[in-house]
Amino acid sequence: MISLFLSFVVLLIGFSLYGRLTEKVFSPDSRETPAISINDGVDCVPMKTGKAYLIQLLNIAGTGPIFGALMGAVFGPVVFLWIIFGSVLGGAVHDYMSGMISSRHGGDSISELSGVYLGNLAKWIMRIFSVVLLVLCGTVFVTSPAALLAKLTPDHLNGTFWAIVVLIYYLLATLLPIDKLIGKLYPVFGVLLIVMALAVLGGILFSGGKFVIPELSLQNLHPAGTPIWPYMFITVACGAVSGFHATQSPMIAKCITGEKEGRKVFYGAMISESVIALIWAAAGVAFYGTTKMLNEALSLGASNVVYEISTGVLGTYGSILAIAGVIICPITSGDTAFRSARLVLAETFNLPQKKIKNRLVITLPLLIIGGLLTWFAIVNNNGFTVVWRYFSWSNQTLAMIALWVASVYLVKEGKYRFGSFLTAIPATFMSAVSLTYILTAAEGFRLSTSIAYPSGICFAGILFAAYLVFWARYKKTQSER
Repeated sequence: MISLFLSFVVLLIGFSLYGRLTEKVFSPDSRETPAISINDGVDCVPMKTGKAYLIQLLNIAGTGPIFGALMGAVFGPVVFLWIIFGSVLGGAVHDYMSGMISSRHGGDSISELSGVYLGNLAKWIMRIFSVVLLVLCGTVFVTSPAALLAKLTPDHLNGTFWAIVVLIYYLLATLLPIDKLIGKLYPVFGVLLIVMALAVLGGILFSGGKFVIPELSLQNLHPAGTPIWPYMFITVACGAVSGFHATQSPMIAKCITGEKEGRKVFYGAMISESVIALIWAAAGVAFYGTTKMLNEALSLGASNVVYEISTGVLGTYGSILAIAGVIICPITSGDTAFRSARLVLAETFNLPQKKIKNRLVITLPLLIIGGLLTWFAIVNNNGFTVVWRYFSWSNQTLAMIALWVASVYLVKEGKYRFGSFLTAIPATFMSAVSLTYILTAAEGFRLSTSIAYPSGICFAGILFAAYLVFWARYKKTQSER
């Protein structure tokens, strides 16, 4: 328990100190944001800081910091370290830079920003990569709530029926102006997500010793012996570092009314998500007692684990929270995933989104693809697991690219000393994680660690060396002008 509370303290200090350092490096000023300069009444709409923060939190969180943290807890309390340091040094910096750089480019997506700072080839790769990731994310967050709703309703209202209902909601959330549906519902659901986590923490702390939160250990406690590197760093994305956030931050970058709101909205939401992830990681092992029992429970589905923990810790009240959380939270990640995909494709085809027919042209094909993937996940028992694995790897690869985009941006802004290293170091780390995982994973190339580990390190080293060359040349060019 002491380790958990020390972790909370580290996150708080990180927000206060490292968050301010990140803000200082970026140097926000009084220029107009897209919410003011564009204000199209659909995607660029002014919002108060508190509302923007809650929407950003729900956009990036949903059940991500719950499911991912529970699966990461199978490695043992070592997961605490990845959540706190991954978030403070990588994830929150990643989210802040993604949002703020987007704001300075009229709310452009990470795909367009990649084109500006990494070249045209990178732009097209990211356009494809982002849309694939977002559709996978939307699909992942259709199947889990649909499955739970099917369990709670009569037999004729099966998973397929509820999946269709969720997809219809996605259609509305993707098409309507952001302040009409998302802007009204998300602040309420954001509070629910926070209350749900705090209630579970309180139930464990005041259980009279029935549930014991484990202390920090560097030991790998995964029952199957799965190595911590790189698997834990892929498994726990939301709550530590997540490329999905780079697709969501530009959405809220269109809504903040001043650049100086950025630290509270982007960096702050990520730290809050990490608090939620810590709670659920601790709750997973505390409730089941061992990582082996937690792993066995997860084999029946992450939604089922959330339900068991909530009801087991909080009784009837917990069951209400669990049902609401496991149904509402994933849906609120899925709808913004499809909305972000619409915005990426609108930029790609230069199709203005003020007219609803233009939104329909993009949205309907996206939801049809999402529906087909959902059908695959439902009819195949392990379909959800397969989709989740590819989503997780795609997620961390996108984070890697977003951090490199931010690094180049900072160099071009004249941050020659520590400034650009703020993002270049985590970018290098995530480069190693991403390549090593896909080389070793079952859904990847299945190579031995003797090949994958050196390859991942070399890949990261080459990218960092290329960055240093760019850094030196750009600095020299600017000094000669």
